[in-house]
Amino acid sequence: MQNFTALALCIFLALASLGQGRPGGNGGQAMNAGRFYGRIVDELTDKGIDAASVQLISTKFDSTTKKRRDTIISGMLTRKSGDFSLENLPVMGRYKLIVTAIGYRETELPVSFDLKFGRGQDMSQMMAAIDKDLGNIKLAIDTQMLASVTVSADKPLMQMGIDRKIFNVDKNINSAGGTAVDIMRNIPGLNVDIEGNVTLRNSAPQIFVDGRPTTLSLDQIPSDAIESVEMITNPSAKFDASGGQSGILNIVLKKARKVGYNGGIRVGVDSRGRFNGGGDFNVRQGKFNLFANVFYNQRKSKSWGETNRLATSTETFQKNNGVFTGNFAFARFGIDYFMNNRNTITISQNIMGGKFNMNNQNDLLYRSLLSSSSFYESQYRNTLGRNNFNNYNTSIGYKHLFPQAGRELTADVNYNYSPSSGYQNISIRSFSDEEQANPKTPEQLQSINTGGNNKFIVVQTDYVHPLNANMKWEAGLRSQTRRYESHQFNFYDGVPQTALNNEFSYSDHVYAGYGIFSHKIPEVFSYQVGLRVESSSYDGEQIGKQSYSNDFPLSLFPSIFLTKNIGDKQDLQLNYSRKINRPNFFQLMPNTDFSDTLNLNTGNPNLKPEFTNSLELSYQKLYGERNNTFLVTVFGKQTNNLIARYQSLRDIGDTSALVSSYINASESYAAGIEFIFRNHFTKWWEMNFNTNVYYSKIRGSNDVPDLENERTSSFTKINNTFRITKTLSVQLSGDYQTRSALPVSTSNSGGGGGRGGGGWMGGPPSSTQGYIDANYGVDIGIRKEFKIRKNQASLSLNMNDVLRTRRHFVHSESSVFWQNEWRRRDPQVARLNFSYRFGKFDVNLFKRKNNRSETDSMQGGME
Repeated sequence: MQNFTALALCIFLALASLGQGRPGGNGGQAMNAGRFYGRIVDELTDKGIDAASVQLISTKFDSTTKKRRDTIISGMLTRKSGDFSLENLPVMGRYKLIVTAIGYRETELPVSFDLKFGRGQDMSQMMAAIDKDLGNIKLAIDTQMLASVTVSADKPLMQMGIDRKIFNVDKNINSAGGTAVDIMRNIPGLNVDIEGNVTLRNSAPQIFVDGRPTTLSLDQIPSDAIESVEMITNPSAKFDASGGQSGILNIVLKKARKVGYNGGIRVGVDSRGRFNGGGDFNVRQGKFNLFANVFYNQRKSKSWGETNRLATSTETFQKNNGVFTGNFAFARFGIDYFMNNRNTITISQNIMGGKFNMNNQNDLLYRSLLSSSSFYESQYRNTLGRNNFNNYNTSIGYKHLFPQAGRELTADVNYNYSPSSGYQNISIRSFSDEEQANPKTPEQLQSINTGGNNKFIVVQTDYVHPLNANMKWEAGLRSQTRRYESHQFNFYDGVPQTALNNEFSYSDHVYAGYGIFSHKIPEVFSYQVGLRVESSSYDGEQIGKQSYSNDFPLSLFPSIFLTKNIGDKQDLQLNYSRKINRPNFFQLMPNTDFSDTLNLNTGNPNLKPEFTNSLELSYQKLYGERNNTFLVTVFGKQTNNLIARYQSLRDIGDTSALVSSYINASESYAAGIEFIFRNHFTKWWEMNFNTNVYYSKIRGSNDVPDLENERTSSFTKINNTFRITKTLSVQLSGDYQTRSALPVSTSNSGGGGGRGGGGWMGGPPSSTQGYIDANYGVDIGIRKEFKIRKNQASLSLNMNDVLRTRRHFVHSESSVFWQNEWRRRDPQVARLNFSYRFGKFDVNLFKRKNNRSETDSMQGGME
């Protein structure tokens, strides 16, 4: 647990000092991220003392005199309120804080960032240790130190704790110039299909951005805008109970707060001639920290595949060829206002917009199993269309730090607005021969106009109160309101088909509160017990057709975490939680989507939420001089009313067709074991290895008895980073998936229609009744780092699916149909990217004139 604490602290150290470490450079520069702050007050009146001198002294060995001498590390005069803040401090060593003021006795305090580990230390204590509040210092009175600080050096590709894994994006060469989907392909424990849909332990996770739910899909977030990704497999009661069987992926966007300025510029091009570029900039002066990010990506995606379907008395063979082109832009800007050392207000705005054009060609052969001639028709279905999308996110946050270390109050409001529009023009023509030389019907034009918007607002407040060094309690309240509106208008040869049109509005409300108590019993174990209470309701209206609503009373969601240090850098943790997965908009909407007559889709307004009980047992061991990590987790889940996708034969007008929809299965069981190894074999070779064996079983419902599915599957990922020289690195990663069950559950997050926050391209829908065949792939990347005028630059080249082996094959079946489908998308795409980082962190540039600072050890340089 001691080294786990160091690893966890490294997370916060890294987030607090974006990009400050220079690979192959001066490791000490990466350690200047400490901060001491507090308030100098009169001992009798407790009023702040203006212009008091605060100096931080370190005793260093003088190689010339062979004696130790005092060196001023930092200093300033207090403001009128008595506040002081010493920043960009080296976090190694011990110091003296000397405070003097006219009319007061000099006060000297020992302060330090000691390498003192605590077992079971939680995240808030770690954050407090890195950003250290010395409280109110009364002149002539010594003050006890609050908390110790643990440090860690350069960030590895992956950092692990028992409750979460953190993937540091800057270390991932293969995702440079791409999107969040490219990052997810390299994260251990995550599975990503060719459409960009992400699953965690065979279920779609919730997608968060900076700790809050988002309506963005993963392919709408540039990889270069992301600092890290946190993967939480079994969230505690502090987190939203939604998500059902799956966990949370929290995407942390880049932002720095070091005094000074810093930024970066990135440009790139891929092998299809598509460009990407952008930059980020931070500047902190006095009470203000300004940050901004802007990125632009062009995309050209190619896909092709085949589908062979046998239903009733007809066999259908379909060949698909698709080209999707377009672009999107992502901008983020905001401000932190430091009212004083303990109160901060943050306002930020995200803006995203883009458009994609589609050219999708399908050739079909129909064969009758009842006719002696077998073949009876061929057809083409060629689609030209466009999809326009935007996202606007406004966030306002407030944070108050109390003098007691670790005690804080936060409150924030997040508002998301996502409008979209699009159209498809589908040309259809049938032929009496396979070569499509003899037309059977004139060409028909099916037109579909779509549009809608999604409004999502979350209000949340959290409070943390340590009772002593070993106990604390937390509490919070949360309100979530979401409203969807959509429409689909259908035309055949320019004639409106009002009977097929759909206009829909949907809203839901979730209100929640939680309480958590944590207790660490030194040298024995630590535990955390929590309870979350949620109430929800939703109502929807299919305009002109029907309306429906449902209310769910208060539901309880307990969580329990038990952690035991068993010595020799080994830990055990047992945790339990209860979760809910509420049906989303697309699963509830009862209107049939006729945009693809071969793959009809409809929702089920009678769906109920699913409830999942999750249990995990984890063992972690740190070993070797380089703190290599071995983590094994055994997990099990039991779900009632599982929301499962299925396909059935239904009467549509005067004919029958296969329709995909959703239903509540009676019950679902899932269990598995996961192994993760993080190894530094040598100074130049780091390997992250992950394998996951997963068993799942679904019990069908009375309505769909053949829904049952039972299968054991596994997948393995390996990521190797080779540091050839101090400035040259090579990354080689690969993944292998055995034949596996189709995802059994979907989440309620992201813009992917409940499909795990995935991509904007989609193939024929699959169902719970089937499997995904084995597949594997290899990615490679190389990065060269160099300096331009003392600032850091890099040039990287990466290629995905080097062996062209990622072929997505899906088999699904029921009592009325049988289907095999394979698809391939964007193999062997290379990207060349250039990155340039710059910055200046000499605090004298930004101190006010009356804040005379002596900063011998604070050197200007790149963050």
